[in-house]
Amino acid sequence: MRDDRIEPQWIEAFEAVLRLCKAQHGEVVCLLAESQSRPLNIDLAELAAHRLGCRPFRLVVPTPRQSAPVPVRSTGASRALQGHPGALAALKASSLVLDLTLEGLLHAPELKEILAAGARILMVSNEHPEALERLVPLPADEAPVKAAVKRARAAQRMTVTSAAGTDLTVDMAGAITAGVWGWTDRPGTIAHWPGGVVVSFPRAGTVNGTLVLAPGDANLTFKRYIESPVRLTLVDDHVTAIEGAGVDAIAMREYLAAWGDRAAYAVSHVGWGMNPRARREALLAYGARDTNGTELRAAAGNFLFSTGANEFAGRFTEGHFDIPVFGCTIALDGEPVVIEGRLVP
Repeated sequence: MRDDRIEPQWIEAFEAVLRLCKAQHGEVVCLLAESQSRPLNIDLAELAAHRLGCRPFRLVVPTPRQSAPVPVRSTGASRALQGHPGALAALKASSLVLDLTLEGLLHAPELKEILAAGARILMVSNEHPEALERLVPLPADEAPVKAAVKRARAAQRMTVTSAAGTDLTVDMAGAITAGVWGWTDRPGTIAHWPGGVVVSFPRAGTVNGTLVLAPGDANLTFKRYIESPVRLTLVDDHVTAIEGAGVDAIAMREYLAAWGDRAAYAVSHVGWGMNPRARREALLAYGARDTNGTELRAAAGNFLFSTGANEFAGRFTEGHFDIPVFGCTIALDGEPVVIEGRLVP
């Protein structure tokens, strides 16, 4: 990766996204970070906010001690705030928050309180700015994601199949569905950049069947592509078996077992990527320190399968896998939205 110095095109990328978030002259913009956040992205966010005449300030909290039995990556549930009353007061007093924490606030326990105060939050994924530059959202990204959200919310059943052997059924009744197109411009909402994904959080006990991970799929917790087949059996939205002889299956079995928590085996969310500019092979171009893998989550046509926390099903855990599965056919009430890994127009 190139040196971590400020480049003008990276400031322009942050400025473009702030404009989409309707950042206004004189607006108070909180740059929420932690002591281990990527300093370059904090600098870029601050410079871009100044360009628009905003009033940015940095709120940097200590990265908390590790409490998990295994390395934790990409949970979307930052522990950095720790309910800090001063930090929460500053966040609630800000109309726009750029979330630059390592894990992001998406499932953080403090999120609801911050949004209720009227803040709009943009999670800037912990990526190298080179990737963020390539994936600056476009106004045209919004409508397709909104249409997909509408279809998913109306569906009673999702099916996922693949030539590799996947045969999964999701009861969509009562599921909570959200879409992200890469920015937020309304008070009380949260989005992330890179964007371009629709996800549903199913109710408890509503996911059943088989999910087969094939070479070229990705385990974003491990920041690696699957190299040998892994067969997951799901009963009442819990993984009950992980079959496979390769390192991918072995590592998944050991990682989940280390939590000692049944919720780590449960389904967090299911959905599909919709960003035509996001690249499946991006993990090959960046070292583990330079990517959070959000690009692969958004890559058009992938089936995004995640295990772990699902507050809508009453489950909370830091154990989490985000697994983009490619080449699947995804149907809602029998009507395909993705066919063999390609979006249906």
